[in-house]
Amino acid sequence: MMRNPAGLLDDTVTRDYARKLRLFNAFAEPELRQAIASLGIERGMRVLDAGCGTGAALGWLAGEVGPQGLALGLELATAHIAAARTAMPAGTVLQADIHRPPLARRSFDLIWAVNTVNHLRDPSAVVDRLTELLRAGGRIALGQSSLLPDMYFAWDSRLERVTNEAVRRYYRDRYRIGERELTGVRATVGLLRRSSLHAVTVRTLPIERITPLRPADEAYLLEAIFRGTWGERLRPYLAVEDYAELTRLCDPEDGEYALRRTDFHFLQTLTLAVGRI
Repeated sequence: MMRNPAGLLDDTVTRDYARKLRLFNAFAEPELRQAIASLGIERGMRVLDAGCGTGAALGWLAGEVGPQGLALGLELATAHIAAARTAMPAGTVLQADIHRPPLARRSFDLIWAVNTVNHLRDPSAVVDRLTELLRAGGRIALGQSSLLPDMYFAWDSRLERVTNEAVRRYYRDRYRIGERELTGVRATVGLLRRSSLHAVTVRTLPIERITPLRPADEAYLLEAIFRGTWGERLRPYLAVEDYAELTRLCDPEDGEYALRRTDFHFLQTLTLAVGRI
């Protein structure tokens, strides 16, 4: 029977945020594909996507290794597994706890883990375990979005600041964790080096958008950010006038709707740290 301890952000077998994962993958697809291309993956390689979510990146990795290679996905949540399996060949998506992957030692050339380690209570132990799965010369690529604070309002730094702080306070309260535990997004380089990986490199790609937006951009920003990350949950953490202004900016029916403003400018980062065994 699979053990099911809750992760740092309450991830369990039964947790389901597949819709948000799909939205993010469609939104950040150009930058995620650019990050994958930077790894120089060769045909015939064996690649593990550790924390594959709904499987979008797993499909892109499979395209890089070709039919003669292997791209295997590892994921905990049942709903995410179901989504990934609809897009991938049978037997290439495995439901398992990343702390105890049921995989042979020294069996992969590359391990890709994006937006995964920040969900873990003991990321160092997981990176150590993943390192054991690498063949000689193999690499781990730890990716993390939002290494730098997100900037949503290029025209209003004060509202940006109080909104981002409100989000942090909400997450601290919701998951019963402290400020330091939420800084795991910045730990990728240290995690690789503590696992005795060498030749560590790091590269940060900007995810930058202005109006007019692609449909995938607007869908992600409206549904996952404006409604799913902000919305009513931030009311207790903002001054009344700031919450009212934020609500107007997030309302497609309002004349000040942020995603249709000519001065809309969104900036997020995607950082990829790579270490070799």
